[in-house]
Amino acid sequence: MDMSQYLELFIEESKEHLQNLNENLLELEKIPEDMTILNEIFRVAHTLKGMAATMGFSKMATLTHDMENVLQEIRNGKIKVNSKIVDLLFQCLDALEDYVDKIINTGNEGSNTYSDIIKTLNTVFESRGSISTETALSEKKEDKRIDKMEGLELDEYAQNIINKAVNMNMNAFSITIKLNKSCVLKSARAFIIFKTLESKCEIIKSEPKVEDIEDEKFDFEFTVVLVTKESLSTLEKELKGIAEVDDVIIKPLSFKELALQPDDQKLADKPVKMIKQQEEATDDGDEKAQNQTAKPRTGKTVRVDIDRLDNLMNLVSELIIIKTRLEGIEVTDINQNYGEAVEYMERITTSLHDAVMKVRMVPVEMVFNRFPRMIRDLAKELGKQITLNMYGSETEVDRTVIDEIGDPLIHLLRNSADHGIEMPQKRLAKGKPQHGTINLKAYHDGNNVIIEVQDDGAGIDTEKVKTKAIERGLVDKEMARSLSQKELVEFLFRPSFSTADKVTDVSGRGVGLDVVKTKIEALSGVIEVETEREKGSKFIIRLPLTLAIIQALMVILADEKYAIPLSSIREIVNIKAEDIKLVQKQEVILLRNSVIPLIRLNKILDIPMDNKAESEQITVVIVRKGDKLSGFAVDRLIGQQEIVIKSLGKHLSGIRNIAGATILGDGQVALILDVNALAL
Repeated sequence: MDMSQYLELFIEESKEHLQNLNENLLELEKIPEDMTILNEIFRVAHTLKGMAATMGFSKMATLTHDMENVLQEIRNGKIKVNSKIVDLLFQCLDALEDYVDKIINTGNEGSNTYSDIIKTLNTVFESRGSISTETALSEKKEDKRIDKMEGLELDEYAQNIINKAVNMNMNAFSITIKLNKSCVLKSARAFIIFKTLESKCEIIKSEPKVEDIEDEKFDFEFTVVLVTKESLSTLEKELKGIAEVDDVIIKPLSFKELALQPDDQKLADKPVKMIKQQEEATDDGDEKAQNQTAKPRTGKTVRVDIDRLDNLMNLVSELIIIKTRLEGIEVTDINQNYGEAVEYMERITTSLHDAVMKVRMVPVEMVFNRFPRMIRDLAKELGKQITLNMYGSETEVDRTVIDEIGDPLIHLLRNSADHGIEMPQKRLAKGKPQHGTINLKAYHDGNNVIIEVQDDGAGIDTEKVKTKAIERGLVDKEMARSLSQKELVEFLFRPSFSTADKVTDVSGRGVGLDVVKTKIEALSGVIEVETEREKGSKFIIRLPLTLAIIQALMVILADEKYAIPLSSIREIVNIKAEDIKLVQKQEVILLRNSVIPLIRLNKILDIPMDNKAESEQITVVIVRKGDKLSGFAVDRLIGQQEIVIKSLGKHLSGIRNIAGATILGDGQVALILDVNALAL
């Protein structure tokens, strides 16, 4: 059977299960005695084993099988959960993630068998404690009985089910499957057989028990009893088509042939769906009711390829451009119907845009959920005690932003763990709890999403930053004295700037915060820092909700039209030429007792301008970059407009001061100004 068609589904589900495993292992480390968590970990390992075996990934299946052995002994109380066991399970998690990554990149699980981890798992399993002689003998006796057993004994309830099935013209079979003696993963092959049967039948009982088959506690054959609508020949053909199945013996069953054994193994709690559906259909006699009863309940979510969403977004973008163009057409004789049609189209387009945006929105949890494990490992590596609290994981942001924000957050969290949080002894000496705390928070603020990384560590030593800045020649001693705390903190975002006394595996090379700033500004975001000595630091990231369609203010410089993102604009003012002052050769204006630098866009963008009288009023757009304000001098304002951000293409990428372009209603192209690059 060709399993390649299921590869994408396998990868997606494996990622979900591995994330679940990661979260539960972190919880198990905190509450080792919690059986609910342990059972969930066992369930995930068991599911992964079955999925991997079905897909033919034998190394992954072997690893999860050995994990199951250890987990089962923990559940039985024969192995105690301690830090070494948790570390071992985390190593298994890392190995499984490596297998999945290789499957994503190459389509196979690679050559690494992780024999050292498997050896450790087997050592832990084998040394769990001795089994009594009486138990061992009984197990051997039971295995011997199973090997020689020729038939099955069922309880009264199972017999009644088969009797009903036969009365409803269904078939009841006893099927013995014999595997090839060279079969390495017997349980994996049995899993495929069970999945094949469950798609067409309802299994009533198996010998050995399903749990024993999963744990490979059987020879090379097992027997199942089932009811089905399928014929004997159909089942035989299906089963013999499975690899490593040597022989299939199918025996039809009837009520009279079965011996009554009420003390035998009881059936599972779940109802036999096929019989129940048949009964409901017969009693009702309505074909429609029969179809509804047999139809499985469908899920409320679907997985959609991101490329399809991008294509849908592009189509919506084109629709918005056409809508803008229609609004701008000057029609001499506009009748009422035309005006109403345009208004209706505008409402529909806006609703469609909102709907598409909601589809593209994903919770930041997708990024956040990788950090608890990272902080745990970092704390162990650094010899610190760190608690990570996460808030607002359900906050949604555009998928394009999610894909890019992970690396900056990793840098900030590692920075807090290494530079911020002190060693336990130092914290106790300062009167702090020995456990350091890092808070990761996300929330919406208008059309932006705010992400904060806050720690209760030592804070940023601005005097040390000042000394390093002077040593590197970034500022002289005289000017350094006049710098504010915020200005000193800005040095940390310079390339290769670090205050660490020594380089470690975690940090100290000065390649962290400058990367963070570059990445965030590339997303049209800003980063701010608040810090207090011995109290801690807070890094605040402000990002747009989406990078596709935004509200913008259209302005004119000479004969060119430009767009300024509305989310960056604080206000618009008109000033006179005589109100402009010079401070250290920089033009500034005074607005409500605040000194704001004035930026002549025509000079920066090299736009030829007509000479204007100095007494003429100047229109200034006040923009915000973090907590700083700047004023952009423009010729005229056109107004607010919804624009579609288009890339400039690879030949024009990286042009400073320009964030992209948009197509206007009249077909003209307007450039979008990069506020982060232009603002002082």
